[in-house]
Amino acid sequence: MRRLLLIDDDEQLAAPLAAFFRRFDCELQAATTPSAGLALLRAGRFDAAILDVMLPEMDGFALCRTIRHESDVPIVMLTARGDVMDRVIGLELGADDYLPKPFEPRELLARLQTVWRRSGDRGTAAAPVPAADGRVLRFDGLVIDLDRRQVLRGELPVELTGTEFELLVLLAREPQKVFHRDEILERLRGQAAEDLFTRAVDILVSRLRKKLEPLDCIKTLRGVGYAFAGGRP
Repeated sequence: MRRLLLIDDDEQLAAPLAAFFRRFDCELQAATTPSAGLALLRAGRFDAAILDVMLPEMDGFALCRTIRHESDVPIVMLTARGDVMDRVIGLELGADDYLPKPFEPRELLARLQTVWRRSGDRGTAAAPVPAADGRVLRFDGLVIDLDRRQVLRGELPVELTGTEFELLVLLAREPQKVFHRDEILERLRGQAAEDLFTRAVDILVSRLRKKLEPLDCIKTLRGVGYAFAGGRP
């Protein structure tokens, strides 16, 4: 059974949402304040955290930043206005997806299932990459294990969110191919991209580059898109 953590100060939201998720073998626990939510998160393992943007004590963005510093649990942000900047900021801080309020529980479930498919199993210790495997992409200073969803920069594991990993794999599977922003967003989200949200791709690339430093294997073609430029060993 998957365990979900909802942090939302709307006390009327948790009960019907929990009842809905039970039908799909998911247990939902709820907290109405960030401090209570963080305590639950630190006390037990969760498969996803669902955060409202408008919260007491600290807003959802600050809470997302705090969680991301401590955990790589998948995060879905709830934005009351569906504001584009809310969504972009949430992605920039490490959220895996966003959903405007009001929302249908089935859509939230679908978003979570998509995040889980992208993320694979998280929180497991890094295992050595096998010496020879068709499911391993190898470049100078970088190894990408597709089955373990593990990335090594030199000998060091790189902690990526599910979306960051999928972006890296997308680019690395076809080195030197230029991917347009809309194409990247469509491939990652599995649906047609909206021009308003293509900035999210720039944010994801920026985060990924920082985690891969000092490697410089993602190139920008100004006004066009991105390409992977890692050399083969």
